[in-house]
Amino acid sequence: MPELPPLIAILRGIRPDEILDVAAALVASGIRGIEVPLNSPEPLASIRRLAERYGDQCLCGAGTVLKPAQVDAVADAGGKLIVTPNINPAVISRGVELGLRVVPGFATATEAFAALDAGATALKLFPASTYGVQHVKALRAVLPASVKVFAVGGVGAGNLAEWSEAGIDGIGFASDIYAPGRSAEDVGSRAAAIVSAWHQARNSATG
Repeated sequence: MPELPPLIAILRGIRPDEILDVAAALVASGIRGIEVPLNSPEPLASIRRLAERYGDQCLCGAGTVLKPAQVDAVADAGGKLIVTPNINPAVISRGVELGLRVVPGFATATEAFAALDAGATALKLFPASTYGVQHVKALRAVLPASVKVFAVGGVGAGNLAEWSEAGIDGIGFASDIYAPGRSAEDVGSRAAAIVSAWHQARNSATG
């Protein structure tokens, strides 16, 4: 199973004709996880191009994965990452069966343990801003230490430190990094700022 990087860029709305330029900027900035949501234009074409060019440098795959058949389609396109907004045991188990990294979205302890029972080893609190850092701290008390917890939604460079202190293992960034029409150069500079903030937060936590 591929390693799960701590920072994942969510490229919702990206087109196949811009994926490689944006990915190049992300990789240059230090991002090692790239997610193309399946409600983007021609997402499988983007994932295929992404995996072919950067699959050896970063973990590439899909978000907003809702059905097992979509897991198969992403795998066929070369994707190694499956991110969901919800808990669907069939989606999770299919991804695990194919040797993919599956990060299902959850909100409660019940949902978290249902995902773990289905084979997940990482979880995505979504939307994170709705629940807050205290929610993460409380859940961390009951979740296995080996489970990686990501925060997605409303987490950016400005508040990343408090989320790191709460015990999250990684962050997924959407509009803070990419939005349709944003240049690759702009995406790269935004990504670099987030990478810098992440390293500062982790160094503070361990220092």
